[in-house]
Amino acid sequence: MGPVPSIAIVGRPNVGKSRLFNRLTGRRISIVHDRPGVTRDVVTAESADGYVLMDTGGLGLRESMTPVEIQDATEAQVDFAIEAADLILFVTDGREGLAPLDEMVAEKLRRLDKQLVLVVNKIDFPEEVGRADEFARLGFDDFHRLSAEHGFGVEDLLADIRKRLGPVAPESNVRGERRIRMAFVGRPNVGKSSLCNRLLDAERLIVSDVPGTTRETTMRELDYQAEQDETWRFCLFDTAGLRQRKKIADSLEYFSSLRTEEAINRTDVALLVLDAREGVSKQDKVMAGLIAESGKALVVLVNKWDVAVQGFRRDPLSGYKNESHFRKEYEKAIRKELFVLPGFPILFVSAKTGLAIEDMLSAVREVDQGLDRFLPTPELNRAIIGMMENRPPAARKGKRFKIFYAVQTNTRPFTIRLFCNRIDRLEDGYQRYLANGLTTRFDLLGAPLRFILSGKEARYSKKN
Repeated sequence: MGPVPSIAIVGRPNVGKSRLFNRLTGRRISIVHDRPGVTRDVVTAESADGYVLMDTGGLGLRESMTPVEIQDATEAQVDFAIEAADLILFVTDGREGLAPLDEMVAEKLRRLDKQLVLVVNKIDFPEEVGRADEFARLGFDDFHRLSAEHGFGVEDLLADIRKRLGPVAPESNVRGERRIRMAFVGRPNVGKSSLCNRLLDAERLIVSDVPGTTRETTMRELDYQAEQDETWRFCLFDTAGLRQRKKIADSLEYFSSLRTEEAINRTDVALLVLDAREGVSKQDKVMAGLIAESGKALVVLVNKWDVAVQGFRRDPLSGYKNESHFRKEYEKAIRKELFVLPGFPILFVSAKTGLAIEDMLSAVREVDQGLDRFLPTPELNRAIIGMMENRPPAARKGKRFKIFYAVQTNTRPFTIRLFCNRIDRLEDGYQRYLANGLTTRFDLLGAPLRFILSGKEARYSKKN
């Protein structure tokens, strides 16, 4: 079985590469925005025909569009995609016409020993086809006139791609061993992309100290060779930093936030990345809440721990006996702040030094493997009865909440149906008490737990 053919979509900024990428995948994966330089990392997805598509950042970004360091990293990413591609779609803008930068990109691509297809985009109606004629000056044998936004001409491009690359063998699409989907999420600039790079052992994701560098959610497959001579298989999702809604300044950040939430929904285990120098922020709590609401498992990563330890050694904090005590108290503070999910693993890591990187992957595997368990019904009921006897729920209007029977009904997330006297009497605090107790009793490491209540509903009289 040969490798799946790959296609790189390249061109100068704002010619519609991401819109064409979304059209060919049939999904809104890449962010489409009128601002140049939105796509920075290489975004990959599978086309309807089974090819690997790579959306790239714009070639020739000016300093006024984006910082120089990000511009250089973006172009390095484009070079990576071009090198990996079997076919290049060179996209231009038929509405703006042939630009000097198009000629520069064409000259760069002509020097490569790659199959190349010129695409003149933004030809939105058949009567506008003639606008593309000037692109013949680029010297390519033929080119496609199309509208990625409206779909005009896209079928002809797809037919050309199939002719050049041939069909993908059916066995190429067969999934092998299941890959654990893990998403790095967190505030901007906490080191999510750096951790991905450390795992991938290559600078394939753009890393800089400029907050907001990652605009897209990028996915990479990882086969990790563990020390026990095992191969651990993952899909990594690196996401844009999620800000508070009121701090989202424009539509671009809004769509980046939506992509982050979508990545959480698609993942098996969410890795919430904290900055060791800053601790848990209000936005970290919001993120933990999103993970809990999505029913996804949680692992907390305290990144830049090497920096925190260096600071402790230079100026030991009062009240801490040693580094071990400092770390233990730090973990206790995290659990107190992020109380929405009980029993999650906390790892102190460093993307810079590689500290605890294999431990992180091992924790993800352990959490994921536990998500498919079914809890024995008799033991589940004994555990709940014991907790209620040790700490009865508060009485409301002289009556207490009672559970008659409990049974697990689903996994991912663990879902437990409680047959009770009144569904309106299980307060949030007591629900957390039950969830914490069951997590400890059954070692539900990092796993979310949901209760569904069956019983009598409160009746309220209506005044006419």
